[in-house]
Amino acid sequence: MADEPKQNNQKKQKKTVSRFVPIFVGILAFLIGVFLTIIVGFFLISRTLMAPTGQNSSGFNKISTVYQTIKQNYYRPVNSEKLIDGAVNGMVQSLGDQFSEYLPKEDASDLNTTISASFGGIGASVKQSGNYVAVDAPVKDTPAKKAGLKTGDIILAIDGQSAKNLGVSKVVSKIRGKIGTKVKLTLKRDDRQFDVTLTRAKIPVKTVSGKLDSDNKQIGNIQISTFSEPTAKELKQTIKKLRTQGAKSFVIDLRGNPGGTLPTALASASMFLKNGQTIMQVQQRDSKPERFTAGKTYDDGFKVTEPTVVLVDEDSASASEIFASALKESAGDQIIGTTSFGKGTVQTVSDLGHDSEMKITTARWLTPDGHWINKKGVQPTIVAKYPDYAYLSTFDVEKTYKSGDSSRTIITIQKSLQALGYPLDQTNGVYDQSTLDAVKQFQNDYQIPVSGEMDPTTNRRLTEALSQLIGKNDNAYKQAIATLTAKLK
Repeated sequence: MADEPKQNNQKKQKKTVSRFVPIFVGILAFLIGVFLTIIVGFFLISRTLMAPTGQNSSGFNKISTVYQTIKQNYYRPVNSEKLIDGAVNGMVQSLGDQFSEYLPKEDASDLNTTISASFGGIGASVKQSGNYVAVDAPVKDTPAKKAGLKTGDIILAIDGQSAKNLGVSKVVSKIRGKIGTKVKLTLKRDDRQFDVTLTRAKIPVKTVSGKLDSDNKQIGNIQISTFSEPTAKELKQTIKKLRTQGAKSFVIDLRGNPGGTLPTALASASMFLKNGQTIMQVQQRDSKPERFTAGKTYDDGFKVTEPTVVLVDEDSASASEIFASALKESAGDQIIGTTSFGKGTVQTVSDLGHDSEMKITTARWLTPDGHWINKKGVQPTIVAKYPDYAYLSTFDVEKTYKSGDSSRTIITIQKSLQALGYPLDQTNGVYDQSTLDAVKQFQNDYQIPVSGEMDPTTNRRLTEALSQLIGKNDNAYKQAIATLTAKLK
């Protein structure tokens, strides 16, 4: 998330981030791993200039002895930097906190790039998950999101090569590439394994977009993809622009927004609250909660007084949840959609020197009313979700599926065709005659060479058609428009 909360004293060496950052877990040789958690203390203590005394002294002597023993007696040379990195990482990992991590220079660079909102590739952050790397957060309107990648998807292979034990940096470097080229990911979701081919694209740096509703020109529809450094400024500019176009109320769409920096969340939320109203509370260890209130310090005096509703879903996390809960509990605005992700902790990033950083959880944040939403999420005031077909599994559109095939992918194809109005006898995963007939009719309707096979061209067009149908049946957005329309009367 963001800087360790100090309203008037932001430290240059610390940046707080959300789950929307790449996570790096170094994979070391077995013997090096044995000493991960004990060596780190020696380096952390020397960095903070603490003099070990008493019982700690004996522990640090032991650490020093182990380090020297490995360096001098291990049967082959040991890289000191790797040993230190592994030790620091081991200590952080021993916390058992998925949001605390050690960031060597490659991943520290990725973190800072993410915070500045300038990154490329497929549009998803990743994190370590055991021996593999997993998708952490796909970003809205990017190849990853459009292909249906979800938080927690395990990356088993990249372009047919195993991704086991690669670590975050190598996985990211293999996924990134020239814009327009393709990368094939083999993913595991729950107990299912599948392939997805994505076309690399330039990931939009702009984090806020807005337009007037197509039917009600008094309603501005604003989408915030992440809370990065430019977000508050972009949000202010977008609102001003929509006002000049006639907007008298706003939908703030945070669906799929994985979070970002705390200062940005505070600045953005403050615009929608009266000065003095609580944005959030932060509680550090053994301390009473500290309140953060709306005011000119955050919003420079820019206020949004028009009726506003907020859209959230299960992928809205961290800074998104701070924003949503602030508007829900302090401004009394409606929150529409499904329960959010549920990340209620604050991470602080500290510079360890040598281009490396450490991110650890230093506090928990509470809603204005003092609720801790960790692993619970922000509950919408109005529950509204997409139709069931919006949650169908993704599949590899570059493959060809034909009569006689049988798999879970065929079930997805059958249900997609059914949602689009093509009749099928059943959706049992068998490419039978009724499926063949439906595919032929779909190809004919969309002016695709009629073969009866789900070839890559047909697959892509089916995915596009389903996406358009989902957009037309966005129940949460429809509810938002209905709510604001009633207020404008």
